[in-house]
Amino acid sequence: MKIDNENQNKTVENPENGNKKGHSLVSKGFTLSLLTLASRVLGLIREMTKAKFLGTGHLGDAFGIAFQIPNFFRRLFAENSVSVAFIPTFKDYLEDSNDEEGKKRTQEFVASTFTLVTFLTVLLVTIGMIFAPLILKIFFKDEAAASGSEAVILTRIMFPYLVVISIAALLQGILNGLKIFSISGFTPILFNSIVIIFTYLFHNKMGNPARAMAVGVITGGTVQMLFQLPFVFKNNWKIYFVSLKKAFTNPGTRNVLRLIGPTVIGMAAYQLNDIISSALATRAGVGIYSSLSYSLRLQELILGICAVTIGTVILPDLTGLAKHQEWDNFSNLLLQSVKIMTFISIPITFYSLIYGENIITLVYGTGRFDENSIRTTTQVFTAHIIGLYFIAINRIVSQSFYAQQDSKRPAIAGLVNCTTNILLAWLFVFLSQKFNLNLEGPGIAFALTLASAVNTILLFIFLGSKKHFNMKKIAGGTLAYTLKMIIFSVIASVPVYFMRNPLLKVFEGHNRFISHGLPVAISALVFGIAGVLLMVITKDPLIKIALNKVRGRK
Repeated sequence: MKIDNENQNKTVENPENGNKKGHSLVSKGFTLSLLTLASRVLGLIREMTKAKFLGTGHLGDAFGIAFQIPNFFRRLFAENSVSVAFIPTFKDYLEDSNDEEGKKRTQEFVASTFTLVTFLTVLLVTIGMIFAPLILKIFFKDEAAASGSEAVILTRIMFPYLVVISIAALLQGILNGLKIFSISGFTPILFNSIVIIFTYLFHNKMGNPARAMAVGVITGGTVQMLFQLPFVFKNNWKIYFVSLKKAFTNPGTRNVLRLIGPTVIGMAAYQLNDIISSALATRAGVGIYSSLSYSLRLQELILGICAVTIGTVILPDLTGLAKHQEWDNFSNLLLQSVKIMTFISIPITFYSLIYGENIITLVYGTGRFDENSIRTTTQVFTAHIIGLYFIAINRIVSQSFYAQQDSKRPAIAGLVNCTTNILLAWLFVFLSQKFNLNLEGPGIAFALTLASAVNTILLFIFLGSKKHFNMKKIAGGTLAYTLKMIIFSVIASVPVYFMRNPLLKVFEGHNRFISHGLPVAISALVFGIAGVLLMVITKDPLIKIALNKVRGRK
């Protein structure tokens, strides 16, 4: 890992090896970032398509809830199980598979995991499709019968998505365990493209646009799964079923289940946040849930480019460093990643607070997404974006625990996060309705921001309980760099703030891409130049790394 200052360089026992790790991280991260950027941009276009055809009315709420249900289980089991349990276990098998017997044991582990994933998800989907009407009563009051009945149909169309995307996540885990990231990074591009195409082609042919989009979801998920299979085969791994007895008794799958246990509790708590927040939103009024969904999509675009990318790339390296107890390099890699997140998330937060309404209008302001939709979504986005920094840091720091096969502490932090979010969301909705403030959406969004801040603090406290870490260096470095980015962002925000109204007046009266797009682009350029100049003047190490990358140096 290339360390960001001279003092940190002294802690690396083998500088050449460290530089190679840093170059590898940057190289892999750059490729994956490009793919993730394309995926997230298409994801945003998918959300723009949804805004155009569904808006923030009954259809928007019905589709959002119906899509959330399989996604709840996907995030709970598939994604989390792969990163926390499957990849570390798979890597352990790989290190012991130098001979024929070791390769056979690893192959049996892969087949057993595939069998287990398929069996459990098919069982869950079958139950979910049968009891869909009962499940959806959690979200919709009797007076929202139109949204609820449509949501039942959409849920039954999209629930099988859980099966195909869970298998896709397993295939991604195999490829990532082999340090092949680009293939899985490309599959979301296929998914988003298919959903967009299906919506435009079939919105008039399936009863309503929401059903066309739902069919696009299940088709896109299937393509995501099938696309990765040839690459798994190419690397000499087979995908086949074994008996359920073998699947449940395989030592590898038992280890995966052991690791998943506490993680599922923590993730269940985290996902319960979404469920309860969604129920509060749909019951508070039509369109509130949709506004929250559109706002979160913008936030996820940013997180996907930075936090998810860096988190995916560093997990295998952190796992290897933890196994060999190279704690100095481990700490340096973690701190470097946290600084990258800080460098990205804080400036974006400040800029978004100034231009949030224009960004919302530019991205979503068409079709059924009217002035009221813009106003409510902007309020929610303001409350969400304040928490961007905490969520980004959480995604990175949590990986340091998973790399050590410690899923209990993030689970505890997740439970506290859940409790905090639920209580605050309920409190804000209650106060908003009691005093007729009409701020239920922003209240739910701000509850998530505060809960994320609590989660960040807990993760750092838990990290400090591990004596092999120099927490003074990690926590101190994080705090110092955070304060630095806040100061720089405030300075860079001054010209952007004062040029906003004049810019809007210059371009007003045109379509949204000119009247809002050009002011956003020009002000973002000014903001970026001001920020980079401040980084260059202060000789920030991240600028030095970026310049070295451009020049082709390690």
